[in-house]
Amino acid sequence: MFLGLDLGTSGIRALLIDDAQQIIGSATADLTVARPHPGWSEQDPADWIAAAAAAIAQVRQAHPSEFSALRGIGLSGQMHGATLYDAADRALRPSILWNDTRAAAEASALDAQPAFRDITGNIVFPGFTAPKLVWVARHEPEVFAKVAKVLLPKDALRLWLTGDHLSEMSDASGTSWLDIGARDWSDKLLAATGMSRDHMPGLIEGTEAGGQVRPALLGDWGLTGPVVVAGGAGDNAASALGMGVLTEGQAFVSLGTSGVLFVANDAWRPRADSAVHAFCHALPGRWHQMGVILSAADALNWHARASHATAQTLAQEAGDDLRAPGPVMFLPYLSGERTPHNDARIRGAFVGLGHEAARPDLTRAVMEGVAFALADNLHALHAAGSRPDRVMAIGGGAQSPYWLAAIATALDLPVDVPVHGDFGAAFGAARLGLIAASGADPVAICQPPATARTILPDPSLRPAYAAAHDRFRRLYAALKPLT
Repeated sequence: MFLGLDLGTSGIRALLIDDAQQIIGSATADLTVARPHPGWSEQDPADWIAAAAAAIAQVRQAHPSEFSALRGIGLSGQMHGATLYDAADRALRPSILWNDTRAAAEASALDAQPAFRDITGNIVFPGFTAPKLVWVARHEPEVFAKVAKVLLPKDALRLWLTGDHLSEMSDASGTSWLDIGARDWSDKLLAATGMSRDHMPGLIEGTEAGGQVRPALLGDWGLTGPVVVAGGAGDNAASALGMGVLTEGQAFVSLGTSGVLFVANDAWRPRADSAVHAFCHALPGRWHQMGVILSAADALNWHARASHATAQTLAQEAGDDLRAPGPVMFLPYLSGERTPHNDARIRGAFVGLGHEAARPDLTRAVMEGVAFALADNLHALHAAGSRPDRVMAIGGGAQSPYWLAAIATALDLPVDVPVHGDFGAAFGAARLGLIAASGADPVAICQPPATARTILPDPSLRPAYAAAHDRFRRLYAALKPLT
């Protein structure tokens, strides 16, 4: 048996599979985000550990005999979080998360140094890890002085599981400290932020063994061990492994808290000026490009809270049959935006409201706004050299037929919906646990799921969607000076 742990923003998921990759069971424990100031986003690492322990306990209690055969664990998690530890491995402050934009000024200053783009192949975004450490040094010097290790969120779970300070290439790619072509830390970039290699975890590939579960935890779980912990992956790379997106041109679209358009590459192809992320994949010798929007399903969740409804109710009200975009438009920049704008200050807006606008009109506008933002990402990926000819859909938002039809038409690409099952980051992490523990061939293990149905672009609505997308882009330009 092999366990995948996916540390998301809203919760942690534990998923148990057997050596035939059949899902035995899963459990989720919720997490909350603290936003003490505008643009801030934090979580306490202790809450991650408590949630992981709770989710694992649920799986163990539901499937005791299967859990007793556990041999490997794979880790996946939200990327970029600055999780700071002292020399005794005590967390010094809440982790500063991926969608925290407080370090915008520090990110801009680092990005102005040519070495960062030259070595990492990426813009230094405010949500990346390095500028957050510069912010801490400037605003919390007493904390910075005590920093012994900087870990990413999933690697904080590894510290709890194994006692080791380790990370892997896909997650480390989002720090602005990794030489992505060389797959190693850059001493030059670390020094530019007041850090050194001693502050960093060791690096392995996602398929490699990254320690073993500590004896004390094995005892708590009633296991004799050993239980290997794989290097793991950042959440999007793990989702790619769960979907079998490994080779050049394979792609998926994720409608989770954030929105991602992810394309696998056989070589590293940086194009920083496009605001496309060019990162290491979780398999050795592979890379990927992706465009990222900061609010996808989270935009619908915000609309649901403001409307005193559930996201599921809103999606049902939107209907199943795609229609031309109406006069109401939504710009989903609730936390700023990454691709293609790299704009931490921009905020969202409804535009075109009239007395006739009802709640379903606003819901469709939210879905269309996310679809248009993803279309902006596709254009950026084209500029960076990736041209997928179809995408697979994952994430909670992918349960909405209307949303998927809007995305297919906005992207002008077929959208494949996999057969019913859990093929996201937790499944990809479990696959990595299997590979690390058994030595199995990663390509043989990480095959794509069967396709249940394909949603094609609606040719009759392409002109209307193209015109609405053009308006969407002009609205960003109009909104930018006002925020």
